[in-house]
Amino acid sequence: MELWFSESYTPDVKLSIRVDRQLYSGESDLQRIDVFESKEFGRILVLDGSVMLTEKDEFIYHEMLVHVPMAVHPNVNKVLVIGAGDGGAVRELAKYPEIEQIDLVENDRQVIQVSREYLPKVSSALEDDRLYIFYEDGLKFVRGRKEEYDLIIVDSTDPFGPGEGLFTKEFYDNCYKALKEDGIMVNQHESPFYETDATACMRAHKRIVESFPVSRVYQAHIPTYPSGHWLFGFASKKYHPIHDLDGEKWSERGIETKYYTPRLHEGAFCLPAYVEKLLRKVEIR
Repeated sequence: MELWFSESYTPDVKLSIRVDRQLYSGESDLQRIDVFESKEFGRILVLDGSVMLTEKDEFIYHEMLVHVPMAVHPNVNKVLVIGAGDGGAVRELAKYPEIEQIDLVENDRQVIQVSREYLPKVSSALEDDRLYIFYEDGLKFVRGRKEEYDLIIVDSTDPFGPGEGLFTKEFYDNCYKALKEDGIMVNQHESPFYETDATACMRAHKRIVESFPVSRVYQAHIPTYPSGHWLFGFASKKYHPIHDLDGEKWSERGIETKYYTPRLHEGAFCLPAYVEKLLRKVEIR
């Protein structure tokens, strides 16, 4: 008998992956957590029925979430990561020796526990000496912070359920306050393709534009995310993601990546016409 995992994108569309076995299944206080083993994508982390990552393509998401802002900001010492209990964003940040402190805020302790046990390739940097883990709500954590971080990475789940508060105007305003005068915030911005996802994408973009003087959107192709076309948000108090990119300096670091390059960085901000049209609808201040 074949075992398949399926995630529904719309009432008429779903992604199905044949899996060899289920490695873990459990319920935390916040959500259902599953880990599957598959031939095509390796291990798969699923939260409340939605694919969070697969071992085969997670590098795309995590590299674009981390290296884009790191190639722009000239002096990142302290970073706040909200969500990201799987450890993938921390793994990429750990490649930068100049970073002195990484604060990871994850509201579900069980996600970190499961990732450490079943996703060692992703969670490998969760033991880094510069990492401090806070098991609490990201919205509440950032509320009292003032000009503390050079970079904030919002690696949230979808804007429903446990991650809903990380897509509000209040949250983005508080992130702005928590950043230093030249700070950058990046976030996962959903897919623009299916109607429900596109609506969530527009809503988030509108709120970020209202909170930050610089707000741009960039993209990547991630096969196991809805439609494969995924967006990220880049918001800053000072830096422009293209004009302030120092690709030569970043390349000199010698950081090994499988997806990100400075040349790709520039191209990622060149969006398809239909996405530009979606974003323009909410960019009027």
